Amino acid sequence: MTSRRGRFPSLATSPSIHAHDRHLTSAYRGVMSHTTAELSQKAQLLLDLHHRSTPLVLPTVWDVWSARLAEDAGFDGLTVGSHPVADSLGYPDGENTPVDLYFQVVARITSAVSVPVSVDVESGLGLQPAELVQKVLEAGAVGVNIEDTVHTEDRYRSPEEHAAYIAAVRASAEAQDVHLVINGRTDAFTKDGEDEAKLDDALTRLRLLEEAGADSLYPVLIPSTETLQRILDEVSTPVNVTAHPRTGAIPGSMSFADAARTGVGRISFGPLLQAALADTTRELLGDWKDISDGGAA
Repeated sequence: MTSRRGRFPSLATSPSIHAHDRHLTSAYRGVMSHTTAELSQKAQLLLDLHHRSTPLVLPTVWDVWSARLAEDAGFDGLTVGSHPVADSLGYPDGENTPVDLYFQVVARITSAVSVPVSVDVESGLGLQPAELVQKVLEAGAVGVNIEDTVHTEDRYRSPEEHAAYIAAVRASAEAQDVHLVINGRTDAFTKDGEDEAKLDDALTRLRLLEEAGADSLYPVLIPSTETLQRILDEVSTPVNVTAHPRTGAIPGSMSFADAARTGVGRISFGPLLQAALADTTRELLGDWKDISDGGAA
């Protein structure tokens, strides 16, 4: 296999990136300081969790309250979702939350729990790789989810560009002595086109992400269990699927046992945990509204 370090060097070695990195300041610095040793240890723990015999479930959280609930339930790691954070702050999804505000939320979460935390950074939040890594580590997170749809520019990165960005993130993190756990996401199945063409695009992208240094792969909205199996047969890196906490994993409303038998390596909830809680809350509030309208004591 082609060297992970050697194939995508351009972004990682940009002098302007390193200059920005050296002079970076951030509004959230000081919520909690994290030593390199602490971050490295948590990153290794998160990486190790991806290689156990059953799928790693990382509940997707959006604030300290939800993060503490997930940790108290016994989960070994968490992921911060950009979509539910945006919803909680009143911003549309799609890289619309102000970057420093977003990382303030992340920093509060990491300072409130003891388990390793990954963070969804969409396509990179408009940041150069070294700046992104600096902000992630300063916020106390030890993993990232990076997608190939650049919402702020309404475009879909080429496979090579996305791989180069992830390779640069890997190099920037290693320069800080932290193995940042990278979940390489592709939106291939969300785009227009024939199913077979979308699968070919997804596989091309996933293979390049493996070479670029991704620790897990996240092809969202996989259309069928057959397509999932083809992906699992083609890649050696753990594959992430999205699950609804009540109805199961995508595709096919798979149970945890089904996902484990198939070979899925990682499960997260995206915005669906927050959505499930919203459904329950609406029902509870609706009942109380009916009671109050009826005049019951």
